Amino acid sequence: MDRWPRLLSLILAMILTLPVSLTIPGGALAQSRATETDERRTPVVRAVQATSSSVVNITVIRRDQPGARSPFGDPFFDRFFGGFPGQRPGPSHNLGSGVIIDGAKGLVLTNAHVIAGGGDIAARLLDGREYEAELVGSDPDFDLAVLRLLDAQGLPQVSMGDSDDILIGETVIAIGNPFGYSHTVTTGVISALNRPMTTERGAFGSFIQTDAAINPGNSGGPLLNIHGQLIGITTAIRAGAEGIGFAIPVNKAKLVVRELLDTGHVAPIWLGLFGQDVDQATARYFRLKSLSGMLVAEVHPETPAAAADIRPGDIILAFNGRELAGKDDYLARLFGITRNETVTLTVLRDESERRLALRPQPLDKAKALELVLARWGFELADRQGGGAEVTRVRPGSAAAQLGLQQGDIIHQIGNRRLASGIDLLNAFLRNRMNSAVFMRVQRGRGLYHVRLTL
Repeated sequence: MDRWPRLLSLILAMILTLPVSLTIPGGALAQSRATETDERRTPVVRAVQATSSSVVNITVIRRDQPGARSPFGDPFFDRFFGGFPGQRPGPSHNLGSGVIIDGAKGLVLTNAHVIAGGGDIAARLLDGREYEAELVGSDPDFDLAVLRLLDAQGLPQVSMGDSDDILIGETVIAIGNPFGYSHTVTTGVISALNRPMTTERGAFGSFIQTDAAINPGNSGGPLLNIHGQLIGITTAIRAGAEGIGFAIPVNKAKLVVRELLDTGHVAPIWLGLFGQDVDQATARYFRLKSLSGMLVAEVHPETPAAAADIRPGDIILAFNGRELAGKDDYLARLFGITRNETVTLTVLRDESERRLALRPQPLDKAKALELVLARWGFELADRQGGGAEVTRVRPGSAAAQLGLQQGDIIHQIGNRRLASGIDLLNAFLRNRMNSAVFMRVQRGRGLYHVRLTL
């Protein structure tokens, strides 16, 4: 009987001295956990981990409540950029996002509407570092702005992608600051490319459409592919809709950034022609199947249009491969082009179509003032404090018939407020083909809204 306790003790001792490596279940569990960790690190996870450190949350503190208007001056865009619920007069905080495009120089790319109206700008990184920022340059027509982080060192930067290489249906990632929730990540797919936004002035721009969730505060943040490369800057959500967001293609942003860094603004451009909508009589004369297109009425010498042999009487049927609705559509699309791009026009003459490639030409201030005098009938000079002063009214002109006088101050032309000379150029370019131009004019202490009929 005494042998059994001794035998049990011997067996127990043998078990306790077995090598740990023979404990198979525990090893299998550890191996399983390692595999699960690797499988969870998807391309999306790796892209987020590689890029999040270059995304910044932007706060703009304004001392007075700005008007809740979009930079485009259009009700369609006002629904996107009309501010956050619950804003009150007094100091206001505008929240947005941005992405570091040059870590050595501390440059951040964001939306122009995020910083519109001025104020103190602060940017906070994922690791908690916070910097004051100054505005390098901004352009409301492209809705892009470049900031510089002050006294910043050792900053990460995003990897630049190619928006001409985007595939419809490919996975994309948006990172931003929606409703103040820092560094929020959402995913989706590319829903469409070259998507125009239809406004009261026609089709505006050429955007990437995505179903990745984009909310107020995401504006200015990056849209990434699964390699963590920047392919767009998120800019708008469609009010009242789900799964519809828009982003500015990064290749367009690169061109805008180049000009903002060089001059602080994007040069106003034109092709050197004026036109008008196609009416029923014109359509019958040219045997057109529709009223689409723009009839060329005037071509200025030494301009891209003149060099391409475009003549009065030609009809522009398409702009960059897309059918042209009319003169307003032409102007809206031209405002989405920089001087470093090429424009392709489909032109009809004598029942024969030609495809022409033109490089836009910057419109300088002297030429714009000359055209304002010739077409509208008055001369303008810059004025400190905003606005432009009327220095001459041409007898018999539309301005003279309106009653405009020397010394009047023009504060706004169309939707463009005149704060500097560049605003005058853009205002003229946007309204130069209109049959009527609305202006905000100051005479003495009175402020008037007037209609200049051409």
